[in-house]
Amino acid sequence: MRPFLFLGVRPEDAPADDEYAAMLRCTGLDESTLRRVRLEARPLGDVDLGAWSGVVLGGGPYCVSDPEDGKSAVQQRVEADLARLLDAVVAADFPFFGACYGIGTLGRHQGGVVDRAHPEPVGAVTVELTAAGRADPVLGVAPPTFGAFVGHKEALSVLPPHAVLLARSATAPVQAFRVGEHVYATQFHPELDADGLATRVEAYRFDGYFDPAQASQVVADARTSGVDAVPPVLRAFVERYVSPGDDPVRGRGVLRDEIRVPQG
Repeated sequence: MRPFLFLGVRPEDAPADDEYAAMLRCTGLDESTLRRVRLEARPLGDVDLGAWSGVVLGGGPYCVSDPEDGKSAVQQRVEADLARLLDAVVAADFPFFGACYGIGTLGRHQGGVVDRAHPEPVGAVTVELTAAGRADPVLGVAPPTFGAFVGHKEALSVLPPHAVLLARSATAPVQAFRVGEHVYATQFHPELDADGLATRVEAYRFDGYFDPAQASQVVADARTSGVDAVPPVLRAFVERYVSPGDDPVRGRGVLRDEIRVPQG
């Protein structure tokens, strides 16, 4: 099978490695079929989408709504790399799944409004699927309402006009959306469990997501939140786009040949 490409943006090794392990677990893939590139460490370069079954973008401490003059050179380079990638992904309607940072990146790229109007503190929320979400082949594998972990300073306040709203929560109007038929993004973390959240709380204790003195309580609240199972949306994404008959998962192949992302 053609592998999937996982793009990470976390500069800290512990949460970066834990996130990748969680993505492997939730997709059912291994390191040979979900290959990681840490964008904060090196430029993305030229990507031949025809070599991949799909692309997954993880979360991280960057915010696309940060003032441009406050972004580091690395953040600016990561955003430029992802913008070039999304140019090709959206044009080809190529399989893509972005989580948390991915929803802001895709949302801004597609003309949505990403701002600080709907932050959600680190912890559990109840996510509600829309009618389109319940009918969607990826998001629809989740229950109509389910618990998931979030933690973000920015969010989509206005959906891109051509996007399909798939999920919402009481505190964020856009928890998931789709562009075209195969390009997805979620605000919630479909890979995250309480142990992973504890790793991120320690890594980002002083990054403004919560009062550092409350870090232990944030973790304790997560462990007693009732969120003990991650909806299998990442597995559904992989199963939809892996080539028919391939292991470790089966699905309908949606593969592209000779699609390249030009280097900037």
